[in-house]
Amino acid sequence: MNIMDFNVKKLAADAGTFLSRAVQFTEEKLGQAEKTELDAHLENLLSKAECTKIWTEKIMKQTEVLLQPNPNARIEEFVYEKLDRKAPSRINNPELLGQYMIDAGTEFGPGTAYGNALIKCGETQKRIGTADRELIQTSALNFLTPLRNFIEGDYKTIAKERKLLQNKRLDLDAAKTRLKKAKAAETRSSQLNSARLEGDNIMVNFSYMLNYLHVKWLKIWAEEVTKSEQELRITQSEFDRQAEITRLLLEGISSTHAHHLRCLNDFVEAQMTYYAQCYQYMLDLQKQLGSFPSNYLCNNNQTSATPGTSVPSVLSNVGSSAIASTSGLVISSPSNLNDLKESSGSRKARVLYDYDAANSTELSLLADEVITVFSVVGMDSDWLMGERGNQKGKVPITYLELLN
Repeated sequence: MNIMDFNVKKLAADAGTFLSRAVQFTEEKLGQAEKTELDAHLENLLSKAECTKIWTEKIMKQTEVLLQPNPNARIEEFVYEKLDRKAPSRINNPELLGQYMIDAGTEFGPGTAYGNALIKCGETQKRIGTADRELIQTSALNFLTPLRNFIEGDYKTIAKERKLLQNKRLDLDAAKTRLKKAKAAETRSSQLNSARLEGDNIMVNFSYMLNYLHVKWLKIWAEEVTKSEQELRITQSEFDRQAEITRLLLEGISSTHAHHLRCLNDFVEAQMTYYAQCYQYMLDLQKQLGSFPSNYLCNNNQTSATPGTSVPSVLSNVGSSAIASTSGLVISSPSNLNDLKESSGSRKARVLYDYDAANSTELSLLADEVITVFSVVGMDSDWLMGERGNQKGKVPITYLELLN
């Protein structure tokens, strides 16, 4: 029974406090009550914390989109995270593309130029997929997790203390309002009962009664004023204490920014490693594919050969130095290029791919243009000297096919 009485009293007190805050908040919005303003420093800290929270959420969500563009996969990962279970490992897009290329190259034949190129591209795509997976894991651990911990941890604590500060401010302003009203009522009561009635005998007969009521009335409002003053002191103390707690928490935002800066550096480093790996993988792949024009011989002769004609017989008819392409041009073989490098003459060559000169000693190329090439004594074996009008510079052999 005692416990029930205590719960009822506590519930009634909480309801009264809530009602008092609601009345104070409504009167403030209507301009009928004064509002205690926070100091400028605390207001700036609150604004900084709110700004940090908003932009941290935006950066975190967009980083998740960058690392995992598939929204369904992100939702699935979120559900597994909330269930505290590990999401199943799935093949990513580069790995899937790489596997398709490898399977296709195996089907077409690893001995063919196209099949071999597909296999090499597939292996590179799978390596890129592995690097992509490592980027996601590293970024999630070193960048996304700290941001999420701030939103779900530190900022929630700040928001909780901020709300408590708001409630303490409403209690303080409500106490100020009650004290103001109590003092005003006391003044009016004193003015009303201080007047002495004279002349009429009937009114004189009530003199004693009025004086008695006057004393009682003043005592009631004196007690109300005293109670309101005591309540104001308590609410002021609680408000000041809560303001100090909130201020200390908000001043930690600067430390949060410093921590997030370190996390950002980790994220940039992870991206730098990823893109460097991808660049190196593609550079190696380009070098491997650069030797394929001399190997087109296998595919072209398999395609042009009549049924029942073997590849070796076709090769013996065409010759080892050049083969006929569908355009009527002859693609140079390694021996053909070597012969050119050993001779002092020049030849016409068609450019297979666009090439941007790395420095002033090289010549930029456009696919399908025809230039003059010749060898220079002492030049690297992978390069020839190219001429286009008045322009001259080194050009990579793998970007050329010699013409008859």
